[in-house]
Amino acid sequence: MTVSFSPTTIAAPADIGAALRKQGYAVLDAQTVSAQSGCSAQDLLALRPQWEDLPPDLYLKDGGRYRRRRHSCFVVQDDQVTQAPHRAHWQPLEYNALHGGMQRLFEPMPPEMLAQAVWRQLLVWLGRLCSELKGVQPWFVEAHQFRIDTTDGIGRPTPEGAHRDGVDLVAVFLVDREGIKGGETRVFDAAGPNGQRFTLTQPWSVLLLDDARVIHESTPIQPITHGGHRDTLVVTLRAEGFQGEPFA
Repeated sequence: MTVSFSPTTIAAPADIGAALRKQGYAVLDAQTVSAQSGCSAQDLLALRPQWEDLPPDLYLKDGGRYRRRRHSCFVVQDDQVTQAPHRAHWQPLEYNALHGGMQRLFEPMPPEMLAQAVWRQLLVWLGRLCSELKGVQPWFVEAHQFRIDTTDGIGRPTPEGAHRDGVDLVAVFLVDREGIKGGETRVFDAAGPNGQRFTLTQPWSVLLLDDARVIHESTPIQPITHGGHRDTLVVTLRAEGFQGEPFA
């Protein structure tokens, strides 16, 4: 298949829903994230230290040591956010050919981070976006803190390659990138030849994805300086339960 890439554009606040419906994705700058979520830029930037002590991902099948992460789950309904009991992250092989079918139990996100008002505001905003796109209902949310480092010379944000996540909406927030090159984001039309590629560089800019419409990946990163890394927050929202659990 020949993929035709074209430049991406930053969605204006009034155009977020239209962009998701028309093309299956939207890219927002940090100012829009702050304004739309009600989270101050200062409060969002203050979360950055929470990425400094992420445990290593021990499930990488390629033998790499480049990924650290934490994972927690929530249910968002209207303006209410409820933390779900800690559970393993599971995806079917259909969506993750490398790590699908595995019960991967990661350390939870720190309570001091989740207790902050900015965290609830962020999830409520994403739930509202998802309800506007898919209809009002409870949303089963999985949040992942990732650090991809370059200790071994290269880090792979998506070792599984271009993929879908098996959810309704995916939000990929860039938290920080230091001393690296690469990490280009690529979004492909799941039913056609067209694609977009761009590099998120602004802390708390975000890529929003209608997971049924597009597939996505990020290219490997390489160090420019010692300790180079890329930190992201990935939040997925899904109707009718978490993957791998029956919906009651």
